[in-house]
Amino acid sequence: MSIHIQSARLQDKVVIITGATSGIGEATARIFAAHGAKLVIAGRSQERGEALAQELKALYGDRFMFHPVNVMHEQDMATLVDATVAHFGRLDCLFNNAGAGERSSVESVTEAEFDRVMRLLVGSVVFGMKHAARVMKLSGGGSIINNASIAAHRLHQGGYLYSGAKAAVSHMTRLAGVELGPFNIRVNAISPGAIATPIFWGGSSRAETLSAAENAQKMEKLQSNLANATPTPRSGLADDIAYAALFLASDEGSYINCHDLVVDGGRIAMFNERS
Repeated sequence: MSIHIQSARLQDKVVIITGATSGIGEATARIFAAHGAKLVIAGRSQERGEALAQELKALYGDRFMFHPVNVMHEQDMATLVDATVAHFGRLDCLFNNAGAGERSSVESVTEAEFDRVMRLLVGSVVFGMKHAARVMKLSGGGSIINNASIAAHRLHQGGYLYSGAKAAVSHMTRLAGVELGPFNIRVNAISPGAIATPIFWGGSSRAETLSAAENAQKMEKLQSNLANATPTPRSGLADDIAYAALFLASDEGSYINCHDLVVDGGRIAMFNERS
């Protein structure tokens, strides 16, 4: 599907998006592609990643590639960045988007869960920033965007480990922005609220086991429920986060650094709500 645009806000900028084969990552890939980006679609699913890259090539030309990555391993992140530079010659933006939800509590958390969640949600961001920074310095700067969550800022929005990890992402974004700002590298986060994606019923792997009709039914019910959970009377959508990322990635956001942009329809203001 093509997207109507008024201006190519990322014309010829080279962008990596992790977790780009579904949900927020896929929506961001589509919108960035429509705005002129040269795009590396990074994720674990070779089939979905290659299919999306070919679809975007058919729509916008040969400026897209898929690169498989397990963001829980530093070497994978280093290789992803190096492959991007080898193919496109530079890196202008990294969107550290990959992640997953979890529902631990103080008393239920296990050592294995801790290792997995921290590697996935924090380690991927830490090592993504590390390796993006080393090449962005050489080319004069860039934009790093980390996917945090309003779970970093309020209660009852995610599991114990998830909320703690996202709080770490939010704060480490600020720390990195201060350190890298002198090199013209901006580091910002986006904190989505309750965004309607298949993560609510098991993620893309679960969605693939269901029919299109079953997924559509689940999405309709989810959007109806989420519309009642924010002051803004509609569900949050993946495109809402993608357009926020577009602003932070573009030159229009060139004076935004060390910021965590909340995109949640006002849900963060409902601090005492348990729902």
